[in-house]
Amino acid sequence: QVQLVESGGGLVQAGGSLRLSCASSGLTFSTYTMGWFRQVPGKEREFVACNWSGGRIYYADSVKGRFTISRDNAKNTVYLQMNNLKPEDTAVYYCAGDRDYAPFTYRRSDEYEYWGQGTQVTVSS
Repeated sequence: QVQLVESGGGLVQAGGSLRLSCASSGLTFSTYTMGWFRQVPGKEREFVACNWSGGRIYYADSVKGRFTISRDNAKNTVYLQMNNLKPEDTAVYYCAGDRDYAPFTYRRSDEYEYWGQGTQVTVSS
């Protein structure tokens, strides 16, 4: 059974930093693309960043230069370091995973098979 468990969310002031973690189990982590998405009430889930198993990394334009995705295959964990946070970054952040499939971009939520339960990030102004 595949499980993705996010942690590290919380309340932070604008300009601050948070580091999200997503621990996985039940999958061959090193062969999976891992992604982060976020969602606010009433809006669609939004792509944040993804990290292919082979090392390719993509970011949404809104977080480029502020967020960094990384992975530790030995720990089956993917991270999202978020710096210079802004109030508009407030959302529930979700970790997602899918076995690498070359035709996918992994910037769409429907390209991922597995999802975590989400962790709330709130940035106050």
